[in-house]
Amino acid sequence: MRTWLQRHRALLVVGVGTVLALAVAVLASNGPQTGADLDPDNPGPRGARALARVLAAEGVDVDVVRSAAALIESRPDASTTVVVTSADSLGQSTAEELRSTAARSTIVVAQPGPGTIKALGVDVESTTDRMPEQRAGECTDTGLGDLSPLSIQTDVATSYATSVGCFAEGSGWLVASADEDLVLLGAPGILENDQVLRAENAAVALRLLGQRERLVWYVPSVEDLVAADGVSLRTLLPAWLVPGLWVSGIATLAVVWWRGRRLGPLAVEPLPVSVRSLESTEARGRLYRAASARAHAAKVLRRSTRTALASHLRLPPDDGGALARDVAARVGRPVAEIEDLIGEGAAPPGADDELIRLATKLAELDREVRRT
Repeated sequence: MRTWLQRHRALLVVGVGTVLALAVAVLASNGPQTGADLDPDNPGPRGARALARVLAAEGVDVDVVRSAAALIESRPDASTTVVVTSADSLGQSTAEELRSTAARSTIVVAQPGPGTIKALGVDVESTTDRMPEQRAGECTDTGLGDLSPLSIQTDVATSYATSVGCFAEGSGWLVASADEDLVLLGAPGILENDQVLRAENAAVALRLLGQRERLVWYVPSVEDLVAADGVSLRTLLPAWLVPGLWVSGIATLAVVWWRGRRLGPLAVEPLPVSVRSLESTEARGRLYRAASARAHAAKVLRRSTRTALASHLRLPPDDGGALARDVAARVGRPVAEIEDLIGEGAAPPGADDELIRLATKLAELDREVRRT
């Protein structure tokens, strides 16, 4: 036993170390984890576990739901705030279900895109850009008025052109009130673990999501989407871009038509240098070989052989049947064999060696006919 342990000591050390590392990882996980952005169970830089745990510690009942069915079962009411992350997974049906189920609650949607905004039933223009500087509250919405003295700072933010909101950015707001119970959060970085401590992001996030006794954290699932929820490319584009693409396409076609008429027919000019026929033949053969164009090469060889034989026998080159019968009579072979060699409908070779044998047979046939 001692001998076996000494012989496999290194393997045992590696195995024990692996088991200990797995045990530490499991104990340190402290609950479920996910890698999705803004997920309340994600401890990574882009997750929102820190904010979710602080809200729970402050007495807010945080309920995480990950499907439309679970959202319905959570039964949000007037004392509930519903925050939606992973908004790109919302479809038309799930967005309608959200608005219906949380009709009496305040709904906060984190950085919805044009398609999601349309699915939510509102018509709002959005603009996404970097935000290197802090933005002060300056709220015009009485429901979010307590955010006025605070400021936020995130890497990237989206502003929504609503009439009221907080944290002005350009012609819109970073926290925009789309209607009475719908808030569009264009600065989702205030929820992230690595940005929540910037400026007064934590205070804004806590006031925005913790103003009610209960918080339902809804992470939509693509499994809840139905066939009619398909999102087309057009729904993801800003409204002004589609007419611009049409104008650009029409202008491109007009330029092609205009310049194409000016080019005129092709002009044939002599080469500035003389190229030996052998070099041209070898170059064409290398191209055929590189493209594995055995069928085309065989067709060229058969056509050249038919032309040479028809010229020697003084027959029309386009009368393949008469040429095959005359050649067969001259060399004493069956007509079918000659058709398999030089016929237009003959089977192409399947490999390089078959192409070489075909070329050899065609050369032999040409020599036989010329000797007769």
